[in-house]
Amino acid sequence: MTATTPSAPHAPQPALKIALLGAGTVGSQVARILTEDAEMLAARVGTRLELAGVFVRNPDGRRDYQLPRELYTTDAEALVDSADIVLELMGGIEPAKSLIERAIGNGSAVVTGNKALLAQSGSELFAAAAEAGTQLSFEASVAGAIPILRPLRDSLAGDTVTRVMGIANGTTNYILDQMDTTGAAFDDALAEAQELGYAEADPTADIEGHDAAAKAAILANLAFHAPFRIDEVYCEGITRITAADNEAASEAGYVIKLLAIAERITAGDGTAGAVLRVHPTLLPREHPLAAVRGAFNAVFVEAQNAGELMFYGPGAGGAPTASAVMGDTVSIARRLVRGGAGRTHTPRSVVPALPVGEARTSYMVVIRVADRPGVLAAIASAVAEHGVSIVSMRQVPLAEDDLVVEESDEAYTDEAPESVLRIITHEAKEQNLAATVATIKELDVVTEVVSVLRVEGN
Repeated sequence: MTATTPSAPHAPQPALKIALLGAGTVGSQVARILTEDAEMLAARVGTRLELAGVFVRNPDGRRDYQLPRELYTTDAEALVDSADIVLELMGGIEPAKSLIERAIGNGSAVVTGNKALLAQSGSELFAAAAEAGTQLSFEASVAGAIPILRPLRDSLAGDTVTRVMGIANGTTNYILDQMDTTGAAFDDALAEAQELGYAEADPTADIEGHDAAAKAAILANLAFHAPFRIDEVYCEGITRITAADNEAASEAGYVIKLLAIAERITAGDGTAGAVLRVHPTLLPREHPLAAVRGAFNAVFVEAQNAGELMFYGPGAGGAPTASAVMGDTVSIARRLVRGGAGRTHTPRSVVPALPVGEARTSYMVVIRVADRPGVLAAIASAVAEHGVSIVSMRQVPLAEDDLVVEESDEAYTDEAPESVLRIITHEAKEQNLAATVATIKELDVVTEVVSVLRVEGN
């Protein structure tokens, strides 16, 4: 037997320097993990991750996790130039974009959670990273701690994703959940969300749907392997949702959610493309997404071979989002230790964004009508005129307490009584449904179209 000589131990790897841009809610939690879990991270990576510094506007400010004063700097460019991996957690477009471009130009890897920037300039940044042979990772940009981007990019790479539908904003889900379960008014539910820290002092990006629209663009980019921008996403917020909408939805067996939807379709002229949309949506109570409560997020994926998949978890917050940032960071660090080119995301397909009018959906339309013979026939005729069919129609007399009567309206007692009519349609083209609603508004038997909500998941 020939004796073997033990191999020499591997030389220790030099520490990887980490530049952290931003020390807000997420940045502070990333700093905590890098500091408190340093030994665990070193064991998993194969070398130490050394926090080179943190870029902030005010080094003397107090933060959720406080580092030694000397680690804070206002010189972002010098910090970026010193790093192997740059973690961009500032948000906004500038100076975040310029600093990411600088890092990529240096050959440094980048991790970002900046959904607004990626939805606007992602393709440009991905291309720059590919050309530089480095890596740009962004798991934290959608749905907080939920690992959704890697499964779309990797696990489903051999499949064809046909549809992604998700609750991608915790603030709006909390508000709508409160309205559904407690009967709270929109303003009261928003105020409570702000008190709990789920909503910003200026909640516009959330309640108007802009945050979810940015995430829809990113999800579509990965699901369909094609570049999409936020301005290609149809967007409606939740500010018009009322207690009456929730009551009507509940009576019909639905719950209202703000959904981000990206789906492959074929347009009327034969063009194969995708429609990206964000809007309040009615879901049947038994649908998996209908059970997502509070500030949680969930993403429902449909693929040709895998079928239906759902990813669920905390969609926001410092620690959950920091978990996604650190997942990307460890993955990049392991590659740097092993050697090899950076993993890039480069959209390779041509999938045009199609107008929302090409989408197929259903509607629930709630209208006030004169309570007299012939009303239902007139409504049914208006619906059929545009090739739309009705699933159900329910008419309820309007209580006197619900009628708004002006003091000067002397003829009120002579007017015909009114009722509320709730119509749910079969699935049809969005543009045909919109035309149907426009025709209904013009009928002399219709007092008011109270609300129009899309329906999914039937």
